[in-house]
Amino acid sequence: MAKKRAFYIMTIPAMLLFFLFQTYPTLQGIFYSFTNWKGYGDWNFVGFDNFLRFFRDDRTQHAYLFTFGYSILSTILVNIISLVVALGLNAKVKFQKTLRGIYFLPNILSVLIIGFIFGFIFSYVLPEIGASLNIGILQKNILGNPDLAWIGIVVVAVWQAVAFNTILYLAGLQTIPTELYEAAKIDGASSWKEFWKITFPLISPFFTINVVVAMREFLMAFDHIVALTNGGPGTTTESISLLIYRGAFQDGDFAYQSANAVIYLIAIVFISVVQIYFLQKREVEL
Repeated sequence: MAKKRAFYIMTIPAMLLFFLFQTYPTLQGIFYSFTNWKGYGDWNFVGFDNFLRFFRDDRTQHAYLFTFGYSILSTILVNIISLVVALGLNAKVKFQKTLRGIYFLPNILSVLIIGFIFGFIFSYVLPEIGASLNIGILQKNILGNPDLAWIGIVVVAVWQAVAFNTILYLAGLQTIPTELYEAAKIDGASSWKEFWKITFPLISPFFTINVVVAMREFLMAFDHIVALTNGGPGTTTESISLLIYRGAFQDGDFAYQSANAVIYLIAIVFISVVQIYFLQKREVEL
């Protein structure tokens, strides 16, 4: 009875808080997506009008295309870089623990502060370097270029995300028995074969976690974009999250953006489920 009482004391408050701050707002948003509410005043039911409007809204479609492209590219880059860094840190090198701490630092820094620092770098430092070295592409602030602004966002987001993913890969690498590598060396296996036949198959669960988590985080991009470009120039780097925030709280289009958020939620859940299904299936094959 004492254990049951302790269980209920710990779980019930947590469930209530989760329902209050997560489930209830979600249900409320779904409800308002079928209305014409502006965030204040009276409202009426409009059925699926908001959802039909979604398919006619060029700005929303551009935000989805930008967010998906940015998320896919960033997820690929993060996992490649973090895996390479983890393999390097897992090797027997001097100051191994110190290097691990340094590489993890970006993960604990504020996203907005990092964005403002890199914004200064892109605006003033790189143009100065480009002018002194006569490199044309660096002489102008890329964040002000509609065709290149996304590059700055990807660079900053990937730089910060690599820290967390590297730690996960390091945890996976430490679970691999060293006897397997010793046996592979005796058999004359090359470094590439060791990686492809031993390392990668055994850390595939960690690869699955990193891909799913990274993709989800990038799909919800907000802070980096606000700090670096605020969705500009124009709306070229406007993510879905930023569009929903602006439309609902600045433009008073609360009901439509609630419908947009519902579609956004379904898209994230669908992508995550598909990723988990195929990546776990690949784990079994490996």
